[in-house]
Amino acid sequence: MPELPEVEVTRRGLYPHLIGNQIAAITHDEYQLREPYPQELEKLVGATITEVSRRAKYLLIQTEQGTLLMHLGMTGHLRVLPEDSPAQPHDHFALHLANHQLVRFNDIRRFGLVSYIAPHTPFEQDRHLSSLGPEPFAASFNADYLHDVLHKRKIAIKQALMDNHLVVGVGNIYANEVLFSTGIAPARPANRVTRAECEQLVEAIRSILEAAIAKGGTTIRDFSGADGKQGYFVLNLNVYGHKGEPCPRCGTPIETLTQGQRTTFFCPHCQK
Repeated sequence: MPELPEVEVTRRGLYPHLIGNQIAAITHDEYQLREPYPQELEKLVGATITEVSRRAKYLLIQTEQGTLLMHLGMTGHLRVLPEDSPAQPHDHFALHLANHQLVRFNDIRRFGLVSYIAPHTPFEQDRHLSSLGPEPFAASFNADYLHDVLHKRKIAIKQALMDNHLVVGVGNIYANEVLFSTGIAPARPANRVTRAECEQLVEAIRSILEAAIAKGGTTIRDFSGADGKQGYFVLNLNVYGHKGEPCPRCGTPIETLTQGQRTTFFCPHCQK
């Protein structure tokens, strides 16, 4: 599943192609994504794109006539192509631009989302965005905040970090890497994480996500950026996907456990 770094890489890839450009047409096939296509999308035709931003894993293509909100789902990706490019299997949605390019959304499993936010509506009031926690790079996400919210929770720290109500964008892959980096066992109760460890967690979350963005994201199976290139942060993963291999720190074989129907990778010696 594309996580925050992959979505940010996509946003940066789209930005130079979209900003200041006009939406000439919007097309989609008859297959529904996780929600029906809103009829209000037609209000965006003829509008000029003024901003391309991101909130959590949502892309926001802003115009004065409203905002196009998109989520890549589990297998979705966006590509910028010439307007005469032949459609490929699982191409479901396209944004046609006045400069004879198009942005095409391909999603094999159709768990992605295309929605609309009316002009002058604060994004935090949109039903998809209203309950989200702070961005990991925001000043409000700091050790005091994290310690305050964790000490009220008895769930495992890995599951807490993956809760978008607490902080957005720390998906399964990156939660594994963050906890390895800080030496915290993924099954430790969240309320047993110290404030000093919260400082380490905040720093690790930011540094690991920044590194993943710089390397184009983590391509495990389906993700590629807007230019079609795959991310190569996968080469920097210390524990994720390395079950049975020696820990890069101590040599102990990496182990796994299942948490919330997700596989967790960790070093039983380094993480306590």
